[in-house]
Amino acid sequence: MDNKRYRPFRISKDIGLRVFQLELPERWAIHNVFNKDLLTQCVEPKFKGQHEELAPPPTIINEEEEYEVEEVRKHRKQGREIQYLMHWKGYGDEHDQ
Repeated sequence: MDNKRYRPFRISKDIGLRVFQLELPERWAIHNVFNKDLLTQCVEPKFKGQHEELAPPPTIINEEEEYEVEEVRKHRKQGREIQYLMHWKGYGDEHDQ
């Protein structure tokens, strides 16, 4: 149940037969050509309250995504380990993990 839509991407080339090449971030290790059936047209919000700020992209260090911790919200002991609920800087509460 993860996000299926990340953000708007610009179409860089219409390859034809309902196939498009997108401008994706370089750090994404996926092919950048998609069938039209897998794409959704970006629709601008009609009202100011509908605008959702995009989360900042992660920092890439040694080909790994790195996020900055704003605060530790909770912790619990799970067996011999301690688990932490982290709030990431620049992200909403729904991204806490």
